[in-house]
Amino acid sequence: MVWFKAGPLFEGSEKLSAMYKAKLVSPAQAVSIISSGDNIILPPGAGEPEVLVEALAERRTELKDVRIHQMLPLREATYLKQGMERHFRHISWLTSSVIKRGVKEGRAGVMPGYLYEYPELIKDLDVDVFMGTVSPMDEHGYFSFGTSVDYTIAAAGCAKKVILLVNPNMPRTMGYSFIHISQADLIVEDNSPLLEVPKPTLNKIDQTIGDYICQLVDDGSTIQLGLGSVANAAAQCLKEKKGLGVHTHFVTDTIMDLVECGAITNRRKNLHPGKIICSSAVGSQRLYKFMNNNPLFEMHSVSYTNDPMIIAKNDHMVAINSVEEIDLLGQCASEPIGPKLYSGTGEQVDFARGAMKSRGGKTIVVLHSTHKGRTKIVPALESGSVVSLSRNDVDYVVTEYGIAKLRGKTYRQRAEALIAIAHPDHRDGLAEAAKKAGLTR
Repeated sequence: MVWFKAGPLFEGSEKLSAMYKAKLVSPAQAVSIISSGDNIILPPGAGEPEVLVEALAERRTELKDVRIHQMLPLREATYLKQGMERHFRHISWLTSSVIKRGVKEGRAGVMPGYLYEYPELIKDLDVDVFMGTVSPMDEHGYFSFGTSVDYTIAAAGCAKKVILLVNPNMPRTMGYSFIHISQADLIVEDNSPLLEVPKPTLNKIDQTIGDYICQLVDDGSTIQLGLGSVANAAAQCLKEKKGLGVHTHFVTDTIMDLVECGAITNRRKNLHPGKIICSSAVGSQRLYKFMNNNPLFEMHSVSYTNDPMIIAKNDHMVAINSVEEIDLLGQCASEPIGPKLYSGTGEQVDFARGAMKSRGGKTIVVLHSTHKGRTKIVPALESGSVVSLSRNDVDYVVTEYGIAKLRGKTYRQRAEALIAIAHPDHRDGLAEAAKKAGLTR
């Protein structure tokens, strides 16, 4: 299904048209340049070139130890399945549910790091091939990486070979999202729908959390919204706000909804006024269509969007992210719970630190108080758990039972504030644990 026309592709330049045709090949021909031991980089999310990835999997008996680096895969590609590990190894920079099993079983690896550093880290890799989905070429010979800018410009710039999958369903986004045909070695065409992530459903707990978030977000604030379902669902309550701006890594359907209802205008931003500054889009076909040729959105590399020093230049910056667990000191775990490492850090630390340095900024972490009857506010994180946000990076914590202000508080005050927003069934146990640990009297 193609839901918008690409427009006149090659008007005004026979040279560009000839160059395009000379590089146009089939998926099988494109991936034939890949050899055993190669390092391949794919864009995250909807930018994954599915046709090329599946064509590569067809060559599995010819290949060994091909390393595929990617952030946030949205589907279980053939090469990720059990039995493929002799031929392909996935290196995850930010995992999703489709890859966690492979990481746990040792069939895939995780490269931790702050997201804003990834374009620099890529330069230290010996990148053999970059493969990514782009919008159709314009009359000047440029393609857009559309939904998935992130680290793609850096990867394409240092790869020995660049393969572009041209798909008219990929939106043409503004900003620093473009690559010229002269930079491509091979071109493949496809018109498959882009990969989607469903919008989270707002339940009563999320509604309550959203009401508390609304108390913390002032009109005119610039917001960042993480990918967590709790944060996205709760943030739908921001529709009553006025003059919000956006500086974020991921754009979601929730952001689009807030634009359409008039809550997000970006007019009060002191940095890039009038623009949503972002690096990636993860959502529905409606979101991708909304972004096509829309000057409201300005895409940048994560080296810019996620740099805490850049984030901090936004006055009244508010970072809103979900966490999995928090202990009574304020340490947050958003990756593995326990010793099994299966996830990367994501954008939380980048934005938490940037928001804390912003004039009038806030960082808000949100979570349900329990999961399947188990408290998510715990006396101490389980041994081996990775601390995603240190106790020094946490400002406000929100559950369905209220708001805990941690920044500038003693350990005792932190423990008491967190116990007060825990589920009532677990407060006595947490209070007893706090006394044993010497946090309270």
